[in-house]
Amino acid sequence: MSTSEQPGEFPFTRGIYAGMYRKKLWTMRQYAGFGSAEESNKRYKFLLSQGITGLSVAFDLPTQMGMDSDHALAAGEVGRVGVPIDSLADMQLLFDGIRLDEVSTSMTINSTAAIVLCLYILVADEQGADRQQLSGTIQNDILKEYIARGTYIYPPRQAMRIITDLFAWAGSAVPEWNTISISGYHIREAGSTAAQEIAFTLANAIAYIQAAIDAGLAVDSFAPRLSFFFNAHNDFFEEIAKYRAARRLYAHIMRDRFHAKLDRSCALRFHAQTAGSTLTAQQPEVNVVRVALQAMAAVLGGTQSLHTNGQDEALSLPTEKSARLALRTQQVIAYESGVTAAPDPLGGSEYIESLTDQLEASARAILERIDSLGGPLAAIEKGWVQGEIQNSAYQYQRAVEEGRQIVVGVNKFQSAGGEAPPTFRIDPELERQQVKRLRALRAARSNQDVTGALQQLETAARGADNLLPKILAACRALATVGEISDTLRRVFGEYRETF
Repeated sequence: MSTSEQPGEFPFTRGIYAGMYRKKLWTMRQYAGFGSAEESNKRYKFLLSQGITGLSVAFDLPTQMGMDSDHALAAGEVGRVGVPIDSLADMQLLFDGIRLDEVSTSMTINSTAAIVLCLYILVADEQGADRQQLSGTIQNDILKEYIARGTYIYPPRQAMRIITDLFAWAGSAVPEWNTISISGYHIREAGSTAAQEIAFTLANAIAYIQAAIDAGLAVDSFAPRLSFFFNAHNDFFEEIAKYRAARRLYAHIMRDRFHAKLDRSCALRFHAQTAGSTLTAQQPEVNVVRVALQAMAAVLGGTQSLHTNGQDEALSLPTEKSARLALRTQQVIAYESGVTAAPDPLGGSEYIESLTDQLEASARAILERIDSLGGPLAAIEKGWVQGEIQNSAYQYQRAVEEGRQIVVGVNKFQSAGGEAPPTFRIDPELERQQVKRLRALRAARSNQDVTGALQQLETAARGADNLLPKILAACRALATVGEISDTLRRVFGEYRETF
């Protein structure tokens, strides 16, 4: 690091704002969604009453995969890992009594991101909100789905069209909205190293930026609304250095590779979440300590937004009590620890600066390897990225099993017996109610309007028109997430891995 480099200055190693948390704390989010829109709405209102400063929505697997709640493959999954959203009616219930122009909302959704964003905007319209003032983030990061999660629908190149269409449309429709959250979190959860998390995340960013430029967008017209999502893992100092290295590397990529002119285009803004993969079912109360250390690393590394996991998440979705304690962890860091008094308080530490340099060099070498393979999309389609992550995950698991990597309570300092904490349970009746409501909506709506809107969407998909206005119109006509997704399936097909 140059001794003259300051927070808020290119290449932003020390933070993207000059004052950092002295002027404004990070957004405190708690990721939530389960059972039904009504139940999730109650949890959001509880969390808002406890001091969260931004909502974070989890969607169930059928919604993520573009399947309605009565689809045969959705049985048993409705409302399990997130909230089921089939139509505008569900989105209205989800945000009932919550003014969308007064809260920032993050939505973790990818294959169906464009549909969900349109539903959200329509609810805001009904509330009388100004679209120009809506703030939040849609994850919309499909490449990491092929790499690490698997909730993809369409082939990569067709999926990229939807993303670039969203970039272009949202730039004027919802200019304060973050149109993508490029995620290293899930890459790390799948087993990558810190350097791989940086490199594979930035490789995906390169692919999105190049696709948008190829679609005719000027880099400075959309880059300021790109955002990132990183893991907060266990190695305290490595994690702090990871965020610093990622910012610096990204700034140089934007300026040197894509010739961005605006500082805002070069500043990597990110949300962090503590590492779910590090939580243990054994002695779950110890997870409180892990989460606190991980959250502190994210703050010292300069995050703009943070979610802290509940201590019981190795066993179930978090209880209300666990969610509150996780939020209190952030609040203690913010208001009691004193770490917000200075931007980048560890900047200048020989150890931190050395780790930052090492991680940047390692990530840069991986990016060069990806370029040699033909770029990010080619590296994914060949399975190279996936193979690298799988190898790292295998090496870590071997280290745990052989005792070279200590996991407290698992392979050392075990404790026999003890009572399991109360866990969160979802009432199976909620799935039946969701299916009943969906079928009632189909019976009550104008199916002629739905058919017409879906036909227009299919025509646009077969041509070159931007898809977002057609998706918005279909959502307004009460077409379902599954129906809209199926319309695009007919045109784009479905992706199947071949390597």
